[in-house]
Amino acid sequence: MKVLMINGSPNQNGCTYTALTVIAGELKAQGVDSEIIWIGNKPVRSCIGCGGCKAGNGCVFGDDVLNFIGEKVKTADGYIFGAPVHYASPNGATIAILDRLFYSYGRYMQLKPAASIVSARRAGTTASYDVLNKYIGINNMLPVPSTYWNMVHGSKAEEVLQDEEGLCIMRAIGSNMAWLLKLLQSAKGTELEKPVIIPKVKTNFIR
Repeated sequence: MKVLMINGSPNQNGCTYTALTVIAGELKAQGVDSEIIWIGNKPVRSCIGCGGCKAGNGCVFGDDVLNFIGEKVKTADGYIFGAPVHYASPNGATIAILDRLFYSYGRYMQLKPAASIVSARRAGTTASYDVLNKYIGINNMLPVPSTYWNMVHGSKAEEVLQDEEGLCIMRAIGSNMAWLLKLLQSAKGTELEKPVIIPKVKTNFIR
């Protein structure tokens, strides 16, 4: 079993990364592998709604990290989406990546457990957490619970390591993720392996 973690911060080894490593440590302690992928600090394209990804070959834009992440998504058993707070919202690069990732590779993540985490110096965390959770909720995924909102505080990694409550929350995410993955593993080959899938129906407000 393996959990794919996305570090959406432009700072490779900063606060978001530090929080993800705490989750990774708890996963390892419970026998679950993980990998942290950094989206980098180079320009990232946003989705233009072209529909090219419907061909099944990933996003039509191949000049950034999105399709690389997408290939990792295919074989992962669970996911953690991490972002820093910029102006009371997840940073723009993370949003651009997740928009395209869920359009192009969302089908590979359905019915798998996921959690989102955010980091900030002070405020904007709950609003950002809400934004990230919407990706999980719209894609038929299994939200991983914790003991409080999934956030850490600090201006740098050393300060995050002083946020004892935030670290406790991260460890709880790791523990609950491991538990859910093991439950899903034990259900394989039984009638509980997958729920009854309700077909999606789309309606418009304007006819």
